[in-house]
Parts: sequence; structure tokens; C-alpha cells
Amino acid sequence: MAEASFYIGVVGNVISVLVFLSPVETFWKIVKRKSTEEYKSLPYICTLLGSSLWTYYGIVTPGEYLVSTVNGFGALVEIIYVSLFVLYAPRHLKLHTIVVVSMLNVLFPIAAIAATRSAFKDEKTRSQSMGFICAGLNIIMYGSPLSAMVRSFLI
Repeated sequence: MAEASFYIGVVGNVISVLVFLSPVETFWKIVKRKSTEEYKSLPYICTLLGSSLWTYYGIVTPGEYLVSTVNGFGALVEIIYVSLFVLYAPRHLKLHTIVVVSMLNVLFPIAAIAATRSAFKDEKTRSQSMGFICAGLNIIMYGSPLSAMVRSFLI
């Protein structure tokens, strides 16, 4: 049965790689036009945060190398996307994006890792707590577009 779950995980990783690569066309347009136009950086910054934390989770959790490899790839791809965004964004958006990246992708992961490492001495509990943080972030990330629907429904 473990073999079946491994193969299902590999299929999931292939699908995840395709999801990470789906914005390539958008960034091709940004590079070609040398402008971010009306595109927003926050989805890519948030995906970078999630991928980074899931990579850490996969590293500290025994047997979760599929999680760490696909999310490590995702983090690398998102770093490229965010870098291209900063490169081609207007001056005021460059600074804003750099500040948000610094807070969400540097300070938050450091705080989350430090908190789980200092609060939990047991490796299993530390791993589970990081998994809960990652799952919570996923719920917020994938649920956040629903806020636009609620606003448009109420207005």
C-alpha cells in the first residue's frame, strides 16, 4: 500500500509543478512588455511563502521528501516570478513589493521556525505544528479570493 501512496504523491507533484508553471505566460508578457501593467505581486509572494514553509516541513518531517522537493521547486519558481515583478514594476511598486517580500518571506518564516523550534522539543510535535501553520496558510491563501465575492455580493 505504501507504493500506491508514493505513486499518487508523484502524480500530485507533477500536477503541482504544472500549477507552479501556470503563470509563465503572464511573466513572458511582463518581460516582453517590460512592464507589470495591472498585475499584482501578492499572489506570487504568498505562494512563495507557502512553498518555503512546506519545503521546511518536508525537510524536518521524516519520509516527506516529495513535499520538500516539489515545494522547493515551487519556491525557486516563485523567487524568479517575484524577481521579475520587482525588475519590471514601477518604482513605487518595487519598494512596496520588496517590503512585503521581506515581511512575509523573510521575517514570518524565521519567526515560525524559531517559534516551533523553541516551543516544542519533540521532533514529531515540532513537525506537526509546522504542518498546522502551513495548512492554515493554505486555507487563508486559497480562501482569500472568496472575500472579493462576498464584497460584490453585499454591495
